[in-house]
Amino acid sequence: MADILYIVVPCYNEEAVLPETSARLRAKLEALIAADKISPDSRILFVNDGSRDRTWALISQLHQENPVFSGANLTRNRGHQNALLAGLMTAKDRADMVISMDADLQDDINAVDAMVDQYYAGCDIVYGVRSSREKDTFFKRFTAEGFYRVMRFLGADTVFNHADYRLMSRRALEGLAEFKEVNLFLRGIVPMIGYTTGIVEYQRGERFAGESKYPLKKMLSFAMEGITSLSTKPIRYITLLGFLIFLISMISLIYSIVRWANGATVLGWASVFCSVWAIGGLILLSLGIIGEYIGKIYLETKGRPRFLLKEVLDRHEEN
Repeated sequence: MADILYIVVPCYNEEAVLPETSARLRAKLEALIAADKISPDSRILFVNDGSRDRTWALISQLHQENPVFSGANLTRNRGHQNALLAGLMTAKDRADMVISMDADLQDDINAVDAMVDQYYAGCDIVYGVRSSREKDTFFKRFTAEGFYRVMRFLGADTVFNHADYRLMSRRALEGLAEFKEVNLFLRGIVPMIGYTTGIVEYQRGERFAGESKYPLKKMLSFAMEGITSLSTKPIRYITLLGFLIFLISMISLIYSIVRWANGATVLGWASVFCSVWAIGGLILLSLGIIGEYIGKIYLETKGRPRFLLKEVLDRHEEN
């Protein structure tokens, strides 16, 4: 018998797009079942991340109309990464393989077939990777690709042009469950799991409806979260920068002494003024980066739950 597939879809204020998303995913699931690639017990699991609109009401309605739709309702908004983790952990004991994707229909649903094929070929993790960014604006393309390069430079092992569209086997999900950190950045954590991996390339489309949940401010915050969650290189660079500034100051001191010994007048109030401001700015920047790490240590030591589920709708449990 074919294995059970769960498609996990985090949702935050997705009332506008949910009817179309559910229709397309149901058609894809039914086609895979008809082709005997997945079990008839496969499900689409929508995770409501504390939405303020009718998202949960629509999920509940879909569940009542068709058992192929399941739902998980978080007690409050916990952010995309925590909502995604909640869905993955909910599906872990119910499915043999889980595919995560966003609700906005930008991820190509047809790539699911290739992911399932690679799963049966022996891959525990299959990454959905964008084949190109030609449709993006120059600013979006430059900042997005720069993000992956900076992450790699700072020691975070991420898959280039991969977001959160991926397949994971039950074994890989059990490995993910062993990572207990509160500060989640799944794009960097999943590659740490290991096991056999594969890649499926796809063209990312436009958002079907609604507004983007990741404006520039959130993207910058997300990037900082990823860097400080996965790498300590920024602190090492602060140490190297401090050593470099100390070295320059020693050279400047020697130069000043030599000039004084030769009877030359020491000038340069402007340069001293600029140097003080520059060094002061670097000190504040360094303290800010160190503060980010201390803040993360503070959150990790508290051991607060990453998410809490208010309700789970799954026809398997109801039966």
